[in-house]
Amino acid sequence: MSLENPDPHGVDATPAELSADDLADLLGEHVLAREEHLNAPGYVVRPDAVQDVLSTLKTEAGFDHLSCVTAQEYEDRYESIYHLKKFDDPTQEVSVVVPTDRENPVSQSGEPVFRTADWHEREAYDLVGIEYEGHPDLRRILLPETWQGHPLALNYDQERPQVVSLREHANPLAGDTREEDDPDADTMFLNIGPHHPATHGVLHLKTTLDGEQVADVDSDIGYLHRCEEQMCQNGTYRHQIMPYPDRWDYISAGMLNEWAYARVAEDLADIEVPEYAQVIRTLGAELCRIASHLLAVGTFALDVYGDFTAIFMYAIRDREKTQNLLEDLTGQRLMFNYFRLGGVVWDIPEPREEFFEKVRDFLEELPEALQEYHDLITSNEILQMRTVGTGVLPPEVAKDYGATGPVARGSGIDYDLRRDDPYGYYDELDWNVITEDGCDNFSRLLVRMREVEESAKIIEQCVDLLEDWPEDDREIQANVPRTLKPEDDTEVYRAVEGAKGELGIYIRADGTDKPARFKIRSPCFSNLQTLPEMSQGEYVPDLVAALGSLDIVLGEVDR
Repeated sequence: MSLENPDPHGVDATPAELSADDLADLLGEHVLAREEHLNAPGYVVRPDAVQDVLSTLKTEAGFDHLSCVTAQEYEDRYESIYHLKKFDDPTQEVSVVVPTDRENPVSQSGEPVFRTADWHEREAYDLVGIEYEGHPDLRRILLPETWQGHPLALNYDQERPQVVSLREHANPLAGDTREEDDPDADTMFLNIGPHHPATHGVLHLKTTLDGEQVADVDSDIGYLHRCEEQMCQNGTYRHQIMPYPDRWDYISAGMLNEWAYARVAEDLADIEVPEYAQVIRTLGAELCRIASHLLAVGTFALDVYGDFTAIFMYAIRDREKTQNLLEDLTGQRLMFNYFRLGGVVWDIPEPREEFFEKVRDFLEELPEALQEYHDLITSNEILQMRTVGTGVLPPEVAKDYGATGPVARGSGIDYDLRRDDPYGYYDELDWNVITEDGCDNFSRLLVRMREVEESAKIIEQCVDLLEDWPEDDREIQANVPRTLKPEDDTEVYRAVEGAKGELGIYIRADGTDKPARFKIRSPCFSNLQTLPEMSQGEYVPDLVAALGSLDIVLGEVDR
C-alpha cells in the first residue's frame, strides 16, 4: 500500500495525513491492539516486529522523527513506546507500543531504522531493564557498567549498597574496530574531560585518533545523573514537580523547561490557561532563550579561539541584563519556579511602567550589541577558518539522530515547535523561524545569533500587548483544583521548543496525585549523539568546536 503521491516533476510528494484507521490498515497484521493517547493514536505491536513497523511508518507514512523512546514497567509486563512525529508537521503523531514479557523483557531494537534509538534504548536498558535485540552497543549509558539493578524497575532495592569496581590496567583500545579492520593502524586513545572547560560540564569524550585525525568518539555521560524522572514520579502534579525542571538545563532556560512540564500536565488535566498568562509566559520564555543563546555564543568563542576578556565577557554582560529582567519578573536569577499549572505565580512587577521601560531599554540596546558580536565573532578570520566547513552535519543525518533546535536548523531543517505545534501566544505574533544551510559549526552559531533578534521581536510585541491589556482582564491563573488526579492509564507526550531544541515529557497517570511514569525527552541528549558524525576525520580542535556548537548542558543530558 503506497501512500506517496507521484509528483509531476518526478519527485515523490510528502505522504498525506492519514487517519488512525488508515495507519492500522497500513501496519496490517503487526497491530495486536490499539490505544488512544491524548496526543496520538497508539498501536500495540509484537516485540519482534519493531523494525518492520518503524520502517513502514517512516518510509510510507512520513513519520521521519523519532522524538523519544519511553520504557516502563507494569505489574504484568514491560513496555517500550516509540513516539513518532513528522519534521514537516509535528502535530501528526503516532505511538508504537511494544509490550514484553516480565520474565524475558527482550524487544527488537529500532536503531537500524532510526539512529537516535541507540542512546534512547541504552537508557531504557540502563534504568528500566529492557533488552533490545539487534542493538549495536547495548550497555549502560548513565550508570557505571558494574551497577547492580535498574533504578526505575519496580523491584529495585534503593537500600542495596553498590560496589563499583575499577578495571585496572585495562587497554582502552581493546576491541577498537579500527584494530580489527587494520591491525597496523596508528591509533592513539585520548581522554577529553570529564573535568575540562571545553566539555561544558562533566562530559568524558573517549577519543580514538588515527594520526592527528579523529577516528572515533564515545561520549561517556552520566556523571551528573540524579534520576530526575524518579524524583518527579515521587512528587504531586499540583505543586511538587514544577521546581525540578529549572534544574535540567540549569544555565538559563528555566522557564522554557517549566513550560514543558506545564504543557503536558495541563493537557493531562484539561486545564485552559488564561490568554493574559500566556502572553506573560511567552515574554519570560523568550528572555530565557536570549540568555541561553548569549551564553552559547560566548562559550563557543571561548572554545574556538580562547577569547575570554572581550567576547565571553561581552556575552556575560548582555546576559546579565536579561537576568536582571528575569529577576524583576520572578524574584530569582536562575531557578525561577515562576510557572504554575494554569498560569504564572504572579503578575508583572509594580510599577508596571518601570518594568516595561527596562525591557524596552534592553531591546533598544540589543541590535548594537549583536552588531558587536558579528564584528568580533562572525567577521573574525580565525573563527571562520575554525568553523566554516567543519563539524558538518547533513540534514538527513541530523533527522536520523533526532537533532532539533539550532543544531537542526543550522542544517537547514525548518522545524520549530513554536510555529509548527503552536502553544502559548506564539501563533498570534509576528516572527520568523531561522535556518542556515551551511550544516557546519559556523551555521549553528549564526542561527543562535539571529534567533536572538527574533526573540527580541517577540518580546517587544508581548510588552505592547501587556501594556494595553485591560486591568479587569489580567487573569494570571486558571481555577485549578488543589489536588489533581488524572484518570487511570491516561497517557500523553507533549513538547515545547526549548533553547536547545525539542524538550518533551511523557506522563502516564494511574489515578493518583502522582505520575506513574514521568519521562523527559532532552534535546541535548539527542543532539549530543551527533558528535561522532560531525567529528569523523576532523582534528581535535575541530572536535572541540563541534562540541561547543551543540550547546549542551549536562544537567539536561543526564537528568
